Amino acid sequence: MGRLSGVLRVLVCCLSFFALTSPSAAQTPANVLVVGQIAEPKSLDPHAVTALNDFRILINLYDGLVRYKDGTLEVEPALAESWTISDDGKIYTFTLRKGVLFHDGAPLTAEAVKFNFERMLDENHPYHDTGPFPLAFFFSPIEKVEAIDDLQIRFVLKAPYAPFLSNLAYPTGLIISPDSVKKYAKDYGRHPAGTGPFRFAEWVSNAKVVIVRNENYWDDAPPLEAVVFRPITDANTRMAEMLSGGVDLMVETPPDNLAVFEKDPGFQVYQQAGPHLWFLILNNKKGPFADRRMRQAINYAIDKKALVENVLQGTAEIAKGPIPPAFAWAYNTNLDTYAYNPDKARALIKAAGREGAQLTFYVTEGGSGMLEPVAIGAAIQADLAKVGLQVKIVTYEWNTFLSKVNPGLPGDVDMAEMAWMTNDPDTLPYLALRSDAWPDKGGFNSGYYANPKVDDLLERARRATDQDERATLYKEMQFIVEEDAPWAFIANWKQNAVSNTRVKNFKLQPSFFLDLTAVNKL
Repeated sequence: MGRLSGVLRVLVCCLSFFALTSPSAAQTPANVLVVGQIAEPKSLDPHAVTALNDFRILINLYDGLVRYKDGTLEVEPALAESWTISDDGKIYTFTLRKGVLFHDGAPLTAEAVKFNFERMLDENHPYHDTGPFPLAFFFSPIEKVEAIDDLQIRFVLKAPYAPFLSNLAYPTGLIISPDSVKKYAKDYGRHPAGTGPFRFAEWVSNAKVVIVRNENYWDDAPPLEAVVFRPITDANTRMAEMLSGGVDLMVETPPDNLAVFEKDPGFQVYQQAGPHLWFLILNNKKGPFADRRMRQAINYAIDKKALVENVLQGTAEIAKGPIPPAFAWAYNTNLDTYAYNPDKARALIKAAGREGAQLTFYVTEGGSGMLEPVAIGAAIQADLAKVGLQVKIVTYEWNTFLSKVNPGLPGDVDMAEMAWMTNDPDTLPYLALRSDAWPDKGGFNSGYYANPKVDDLLERARRATDQDERATLYKEMQFIVEEDAPWAFIANWKQNAVSNTRVKNFKLQPSFFLDLTAVNKL
């Protein structure tokens, strides 16, 4: 009863604050962190979403078997206190922590973990239709999952799979309560129950998601009493809310606003490089970009240096290929940048017989890791006009944009903005560049790129257990992809956040997730 009273007290406090105060209110409630999000979450089911915007909430509600160690992309124990890997790299056996409870009161068991993965991977599972599960690709190498006893779970893989532990730490590997899935079925995404440091309290559409402290958290309860995630899609409105005190923490601050906060002693600015890539998906299947010369022309026609220095104001670096340089061991430093060369672009366009081509370009108003999507879209439109290409921009809000792009670019759409933050060099190319990752096959290759050599290199790289061997394969793949230019490679971003000085112990993570377990607020 005491815990319930505490939750109700926090909710009343939050409701009163947002109902009775104006945008210029001076302060948010004590020990309640208010986070300005870029969009409404799609779902609070970690197996059903793909956007970092959603992951930033989910990572505080759930745990995985493993997690990323603070400040790194290395894995460490979480719900599993230990594990072993067979000599052939195909069998992973995890020992679970004793006494861990889901937020709905059910115990964490090996059978519960088995339920999670079979729900995603087995089309005949009784709760598979509570999906879809777009990133189940992460665990496609699993042949079977076995509950050895209450606290031991075994994964048998079809072949060695180097990214397996890292993918278990990714939000798709977060463990949900089978009891709650069975209770709410397809509505589970509005009634989440994990084992994490915070418990779900309330979701008011287009207004807020409220999570409250899990007093019984196995890894010590967090200092914050509650966190309120507010979806504020317009960047200028988020800026105003931050300045006025309506928001305590804001992620993905527009570059031209960072200087304002850096000069104000009432705010703390955080920046950190990470594994991010901003690119244009090009339609390799139909239209002008089915011709590789046109795809190369686009890469030469876009003044990426101007985008990085002027639009993004130095908060990013020019991208060269499909793997971010944050993965130093796998990144190919010998790639040639498509330097700005409008004359070369015009020559390639002429050779392809596409002078004066009309292009349709999908742009989003804002979204996870999308930087300044409207401004960048307009700048790209202007650059392409200089080489004789007529670009029509069609703009959508983030979740609508994803629903248009993820199923694959329609035949009358030539390109779309996209950004990925990844956990392993395998992730983005495997999910978005293989021919078996075309959308109709369950992947994110929305531009329908296909190259059998790339397919082969990616399959071999994820089976290689030696990192040097993996690196060699990834570097060869990058050369081929650079030449084929299935995308226009634009920028690698340095993530940022801003908080007021009442917020203590917050830090950015290389994963780009929003870990709030150590944060407190005066």
